[in-house]
Amino acid sequence: MEYTQQEFMAIVTGREIADGQLIILGVGLSMLAGYFAQKNHAPNLMPFTEGGVYGSTPVGGLPWGIECNRISANATSFTNAIDALGFLVASGRCDNAVIGAAQVDKYGNVNTTGIWEEPPWKLGKYTPPRVRLNGSGGANDISVGAKRYLIMASHEKRRFMEKVDYISSPGYLDGGDARERAGFVGGGPSAIISTLGILRPDPESKEFYLEAYYPFTDVEKIKESTGWDLKVSGEVNMVPEPSEQELANLRSVDTTGSLRKKG
Repeated sequence: MEYTQQEFMAIVTGREIADGQLIILGVGLSMLAGYFAQKNHAPNLMPFTEGGVYGSTPVGGLPWGIECNRISANATSFTNAIDALGFLVASGRCDNAVIGAAQVDKYGNVNTTGIWEEPPWKLGKYTPPRVRLNGSGGANDISVGAKRYLIMASHEKRRFMEKVDYISSPGYLDGGDARERAGFVGGGPSAIISTLGILRPDPESKEFYLEAYYPFTDVEKIKESTGWDLKVSGEVNMVPEPSEQELANLRSVDTTGSLRKKG
């Protein structure tokens, strides 16, 4: 069976989503993963977007935004971001979520704000970044309020860092009980699903370790592609390849093939 790394990552992420969950999805791969799960094994999934579009399924392909016609045409309700991020997420009602990352560190902190020559935490003050990114959008609210969430990221050394340049969306901060001390409602990231493998947080230190790798890679390649000394589970295993049915279900969501990237 032929599939791309992007498709595999979306399927692996979708496998982490359970039936009946109330879940907030962004556009792109996170939405593909969520609606794949609904099509494949979670028919009672309750998806919504940060724009307040609730209970819909994509029509005519994946939407280009969180409120476009492809996602709002058959919605159960169409409200606003205050309802989505305030009423459902900040209150702790949201069971799961999927967010992306330009940079992610060993404690699951995510940067989507910018890339610096000298990061603000080194300088002790905020300065304009060398490259301005899109910002957190609703991901900051999600990372603080959702009961759990999943991080999707391309696995490269420049993205998987010892410490991110800037925390746009907090994971476990500096590890241990830092999240609890910060008073966050949500439980934090349950996994980082990358283009090479699955990382999980250690129950005590909250540092992410490698739990599983994909059929087209190996442990050493993943360690070489990580910017910190990545620990590896003593029971590290290979993630099962997508079944024909899983690929068919995934592609029935991405009918236009907009996310069927090579590599």
